[in-house]
Amino acid sequence: MDRRSMLSLSAACLAAPALPALAQVSQRTCYTISFDKLDGGELRLGDYAGKPILVVNTASLCGFTPQYAGLQMLWDRFAEQGLMIIGVPSNDFGGQEPGGEHEIHATANSYGVKFEMAAKAKVTGPEAHPFYRWAAMERPRDLPRWNFHKYLVGRNGHITEVFSTVTDPASPAVVRAVEREFRSQMPG
Repeated sequence: MDRRSMLSLSAACLAAPALPALAQVSQRTCYTISFDKLDGGELRLGDYAGKPILVVNTASLCGFTPQYAGLQMLWDRFAEQGLMIIGVPSNDFGGQEPGGEHEIHATANSYGVKFEMAAKAKVTGPEAHPFYRWAAMERPRDLPRWNFHKYLVGRNGHITEVFSTVTDPASPAVVRAVEREFRSQMPG
């Protein structure tokens, strides 16, 4: 065996133990994760397997709070096709969600929100909600940096698109991404 073959074989042996661990992380979908609902009960993402899910961290006192209207427009357009939108109130950025359930409902209702609202949760750091810890593993460079950060989970249970705070949920980019999900083939 020549030196080049020996080095290749050695490198392959060293890398082999890490491969199953990487494969396991990349294979995990969001479908094992649940949110507590703002008004009580549980919102299991597994109930929406095979459908696109848009998860957005929200805040009532943020300059981007009017995006609730765009989220509702998106919901109105795609809910019958199966789009799930989940608003996740969080006080992580600028202390802009200081209130409780009543105040959060009042803000969401003022924008006509009919999509699901989760209970207030942390979206950053080691105490972040399990969805956000999973999303950080899926897309470590696309972490929420402010309120109204948007993750589009594809029909395969993995994040397919990430939209920053400044991207309006009714924008052509978001609409096209959702439409692509409805046209995509499910893994078989």
